[in-house]
Amino acid sequence: MYINPNKCVACGNCTYVCPMGAIYVDPASRRATVDRNECVECHACFHGLSQEHLNPTLVRLLSKAFEYARLRFDPEPDVCPTAAFEPDKLEWPRAVRRAFSDPRVPHESTGVVGRGTEEVKTNDVTGRVKLGEFGMTVEFGRPGVGVWFRDIQRMAWALAKVEGVTFEKKNPVTSLMTDVATGTLRDDILEEKVMSAIIEIKSTVDKLEEVIRVVRETEKHLDTVVSLGVGVRCDDQGEDPLVLPLLEKLGYRVHRGKTNVGLGRAAAAETAPPEPAVTA
Repeated sequence: MYINPNKCVACGNCTYVCPMGAIYVDPASRRATVDRNECVECHACFHGLSQEHLNPTLVRLLSKAFEYARLRFDPEPDVCPTAAFEPDKLEWPRAVRRAFSDPRVPHESTGVVGRGTEEVKTNDVTGRVKLGEFGMTVEFGRPGVGVWFRDIQRMAWALAKVEGVTFEKKNPVTSLMTDVATGTLRDDILEEKVMSAIIEIKSTVDKLEEVIRVVRETEKHLDTVVSLGVGVRCDDQGEDPLVLPLLEKLGYRVHRGKTNVGLGRAAAAETAPPEPAVTA
């Protein structure tokens, strides 16, 4: 994102809208400035403020006059009074920031907006996770924190070393891997930062404890926050007798987030409808 210094009047409204704290008013130039290193191209500033088109010179003169009168030019807090925001034309690899950070943008690898992963929420149709297996989402970042792809790389490398772990093919992070077997990402994106991203893996239940141990150990060395989501099959009573006890033994308070009741229909006629699944 670019803020046109010829239009900016340093009202400061945009500094409160940026979820990454990447916009600040430079006291030397008296203009709002974007820290491009921290900006994740989410466009929250551009879409979150009404863009008025007041004359910048007039606004600055009025602001100066108010200052002399010990008054303050104070536009409505949800307004950029001079429409100073001008979205950059993003080239690769910087374009990856917006693909993972702006929920209005469909990710080109999946066609789904934002981070672009359906995870196991569609398991009643896709049948990704079978009985005796678990699906896991390792989510990185949050507003105000974000995540660098170099940190995602470290986690992907660690998970790939666990025997039996596979990366979900229909996942945006997987689409950026040059070697899925080792979890190696493209070199040119490692120094890009995004609002959040998700690694999605699958393995057998007997590997769950090892996977969680690896995540916990690797997380200590990452400059971000990590959240886990687990998807499993229910038994015929709608319960999970395998994964839930393991998670509770490891100290997690498990909350059932979603239950698929098996009403979905597989797109391919030859695919048999899978059994219901629950995510925790």
